[in-house]
Amino acid sequence: MTDRVTIVGGGIAGLTAAVACAEKGVPVTLHEAHHTLGGRGRATDPPYVAHEGAHVFYADGPHWTWLEKRGFTGRLGRPRLRDARLAFMRRGRLKALPPAGMVRMASPRRPRTAPVDETFHEWASARWGEEAARAAANAVAVTTFDADTGRLSAAFVWQLYRRVFAPRPPAVRWVVGGWQAVLGRMAARARELGVEIVLGSRVEVLPETGPVVVATELAAARRLFGDDTLRWESGHCVLLDLAVRRRAGDRFLVFDLDSGGFHESYSLQDPTTAPSGESLFQLDMPVRADESAAQARARLDTLADLALPDRRSRTAWQRTATARGRNGAIDLPGSTWRDRPAVDRGGGFFLAGDMVAAPGMRGEISVLSGVRAAEGAVEALRGSTMRAR
Repeated sequence: MTDRVTIVGGGIAGLTAAVACAEKGVPVTLHEAHHTLGGRGRATDPPYVAHEGAHVFYADGPHWTWLEKRGFTGRLGRPRLRDARLAFMRRGRLKALPPAGMVRMASPRRPRTAPVDETFHEWASARWGEEAARAAANAVAVTTFDADTGRLSAAFVWQLYRRVFAPRPPAVRWVVGGWQAVLGRMAARARELGVEIVLGSRVEVLPETGPVVVATELAAARRLFGDDTLRWESGHCVLLDLAVRRRAGDRFLVFDLDSGGFHESYSLQDPTTAPSGESLFQLDMPVRADESAAQARARLDTLADLALPDRRSRTAWQRTATARGRNGAIDLPGSTWRDRPAVDRGGGFFLAGDMVAAPGMRGEISVLSGVRAAEGAVEALRGSTMRAR
């Protein structure tokens, strides 16, 4: 064992692990292959601040408690009531309400849990009908980035659905500046605690001895560990970040119940993300198994045209992207988060990221696995120190 913790990766998981280790008073060196920190929490430079991944938080889990306790969440934004226009895309048209069966899913009497071994489509269809089950699966695809969310474990999807569409004040939070601002505060705190951050440092071979925390995408971790079993299901989607000249009728949120797409504003709750007089949106569309990314993008364009009338003549800035296998873990029937690749790899080596054995979705998994990996790394370091004595 070495006399310090080595962390590979400077994204959400890596910075979480670095802060958590340094808070325990142990030396930490963090290696980041790029010349900036952040991973998928990075954002574009102003005046259009668009994120590589999701830009919202849910304040109903231990990940939020950990971030908030340390002041990492910062100032929160919220849309003005008159701007908070919500719609559901059904049969190619925007509607104010989802199907009646989907509304019944929000009843206080709804089940708290669902079976692990059934698909969500089978389980929900038996209770609320096929139309409602299909609409609900597509509505929650914003959290899975999967074009057939109904095929996933009922337990997994239902837990996500209850968080997004709970009949209580929603847990969603918009942090001013998004993940990029949070990561900036985390990096500053890490440096304040004495963490050595080495940028432009691509680790090709892991140290022979730990403690080491590998906080990379699962594909990179697979290469570093030389372990082909480090695999899990993830989503596949196309993305569109779009800034348009502001118009009163533009939608704040649109859930595409036909195809699983999603449209949301960055700037209506956080005006710092776009120039005055303009609105910035992110849209995503999951790619179906039998189609190309270009075909999915055509469906995404249809959603954008409905949500933002005349948007093509109003567009001030845009960018597109495709994300595959880098959208966080999704669980098939018969599996739960506990079945994902373990955080503790043995021998003082640990794995953190958004597709490992920790609860939550996407960045939440990264935070919680980063904390768990840090606890294990500190314990391994102190144990080796005691043995050396």
